Amino acid sequence: MASWTQYLIVCPLVFLGGYVDAIAGGGGLISLPAYLIAGLPVHISIATNKTSAAMGTALTTAKFWRQGYIRLKLCLPCAVFALAGSTAGANLALRVDDYVFRIFLLVVLPLTAVYVFRSKSLDAGGKEPLSPGRTLAVACTLALLIGVYDGFYGPGTGTFLLLLLTGLGHMSLNDAAGTTKAINLATNVAALITYLLNGQVLLPLGLTAGLFGIAGNYLGARSFTARGAKIVRPLIVTVLAVFFVKILYDTFL
Repeated sequence: MASWTQYLIVCPLVFLGGYVDAIAGGGGLISLPAYLIAGLPVHISIATNKTSAAMGTALTTAKFWRQGYIRLKLCLPCAVFALAGSTAGANLALRVDDYVFRIFLLVVLPLTAVYVFRSKSLDAGGKEPLSPGRTLAVACTLALLIGVYDGFYGPGTGTFLLLLLTGLGHMSLNDAAGTTKAINLATNVAALITYLLNGQVLLPLGLTAGLFGIAGNYLGARSFTARGAKIVRPLIVTVLAVFFVKILYDTFL
C-alpha cells in the first residue's frame, strides 16, 4: 500500500513524464524514477509505472489516430511483434537483479544522447523513403527488439523508437511518431499484463498517477501538433541527461 508521501512524489512527476512522452517519447525517463525516488522496490516501480504509462499512451495514440499519423497496415504488424517482445522482456525482468538494470542504462543512455547530438534532424526529410516492404521489415524488427527492452525496463522506449524509425526506417517525423505510439501502447499493455499476473502492481497508485499522466499526455500532444520537431531535440536531450545522472547517483553514490 502506497503512502500519501509517495502519491505526492509520483503524481506530479508522472504528469511531467506524460507531457514529455506525448511530444518526444521517453516519458518513462521521468515517471519511472519518480516511483524509485518515492522508495518503491525496483520491480514494483517498473510494474506500477506500466499502469500509468499505458493509460497515458492510450490517450495519445487515440489522438494521433484521429489526426492521421497512424497507418494501420504498418502499425498493426508492428504491434504484434511489440507484444511478443514486451512479454518476453517483462518475464526476463522478473528474474534479474536491479543492479543489472542500472549498468545497462549507464551504457544505453549516453549512446542515445550522442546520436541525438550528431543527428542533423530527427525528421527523415533529407532521406529517400524506403520501399513499403523494407519499411515494414525495419519497423517490425525494431518493434520486437524495443519491445523486449520496454518489457524488461522501459525508460526511453518512445525516444529510442522515434530516433530509430526516422534514422533507420527513413520515416517522416509524423509517421514515426504515430508508429511509435502504436508500438509503445502494445508494449505497455503486454508488460502490464505480465506484471499483474505476478502480483507486482500497486493498482491504486498506478491508476491515480495514470490520470496525471493522461493530463500530461493531452497537453503534450497539443504541443506536438502546434510546434512539432522544434521542441523534440531539447526535450530528448534533457530527459536523457536527467535520468543518466539519477542512475549514476544510485549506482555509485
